[in-house]
Amino acid sequence: MTMESNKGDDSRSPKPRESETVEEPCLGMEFESEDEARDFYVDYARKSGFVVRMMQRRRTGIDGRTLARRLGCNKQGFSPNISDFGTEKQRSRSSAREGCKATILVKMEKSGKWVVTRFVKEHNHSLVLSSSPCDSLADKDEKIKELTEEVELQGRLCDLYRDKLVSFMNNVEQYNEELSIKVHEIVENIKKLECEMQMHKSF
Repeated sequence: MTMESNKGDDSRSPKPRESETVEEPCLGMEFESEDEARDFYVDYARKSGFVVRMMQRRRTGIDGRTLARRLGCNKQGFSPNISDFGTEKQRSRSSAREGCKATILVKMEKSGKWVVTRFVKEHNHSLVLSSSPCDSLADKDEKIKELTEEVELQGRLCDLYRDKLVSFMNNVEQYNEELSIKVHEIVENIKKLECEMQMHKSF
């Protein structure tokens, strides 16, 4: 299979340390398994200076086997602004996501091999390489902090969605009660009208 290399110049990417050689993914690159492809991209990310986010997975509807997997930079996408959902002004926090497009897509071929079918190298943010174990620990602490804040944000969003759902259900219940009362009044009025008509006919 012809392998096409995506070697776009990325001025934002720092140069790897001389002690580490970075093998870059390229279109057509093959792996024996999904795990091997994932481990390769995670190692590539570590040496390049970014953290991997596990993204979409496409499965077969027959037995649930994975057919394709997409991985990307952990700064992909944008975190929703919680202040858009609440009535009170929320304290803003810096988002761990910056809309980065760096990604890789691997698919399982009929041969059983996993093949890179899409690779975007460029990041829209600076990459950080650890020059010492201390830097590595500090970087991990920062990533943990970012992910913790994002989890907290998602938790607050879940609470807001749940509150809105409960409010909606309460409104539906109240509307049903009001509708039931109106229907009952209409039925009573019809009965009253029928009774009056019967009395009128009897005279």
